[in-house]
Amino acid sequence: MNFVDCPSPNCDERQLPVSMIVLHYTGMPDCKGALDRMTSPEAKVSAHYCVDEDGTVYHLVDEARRAWHAGRSHWRGVTDINSASVGIEIVNPGHEFGYRPFPDEQIAALIPLVADIKERHGIGRGNVVGHSDIAPARKEDPGELFPWEALAKRRLALPSPTRDLIDPYWTDAGFLLALERFGYDVTDPQKAVIAFQRRFRPDMIDGIIDGECRAKLLALLLPRPQ
Repeated sequence: MNFVDCPSPNCDERQLPVSMIVLHYTGMPDCKGALDRMTSPEAKVSAHYCVDEDGTVYHLVDEARRAWHAGRSHWRGVTDINSASVGIEIVNPGHEFGYRPFPDEQIAALIPLVADIKERHGIGRGNVVGHSDIAPARKEDPGELFPWEALAKRRLALPSPTRDLIDPYWTDAGFLLALERFGYDVTDPQKAVIAFQRRFRPDMIDGIIDGECRAKLLALLLPRPQ
């Protein structure tokens, strides 16, 4: 793949092997502002890659190093997500500056990037996640407009279950236990439910545990090839 080098000093030594990919949106008005921030020593934030809306991919931090993109986060028992992940920032204004769909050119560049990282590190589909998945109480990105299905149909992320759904009729407490088993931090239960909906049922994000949420989570917990 072709990258534009844009080195960031904001990195340090990994403490864990790479086992996940975390997708973000930049949440800034434009790509230049995002790159300026991620390469500023004062900002103390970075990512390994940044994908612009026109499909240009910037390389900021070597994958052997720990980029600073996840913050306080948790996924499947891992709390040092920065050490265990490759972080990809996707240029989009985000909810604060005019959230909008991700251009086809951008997703076309993102797909081979994710595929390459996933293959090289042997990352399972269940560990290709959004920032809101690993930090549901704090983050919304990459958000409900991100086309996860484009990755899922190439086996680069988990699909949202849509067929043969069975409602297990869990109580709310039972659903939250299952959600925690799947990987989410459920310390803030409603935010965890919203994050799950944003990822797997983006057409209705209300924080309410209903039959569709329960059925989708059950389907995701059933054994499947990774």
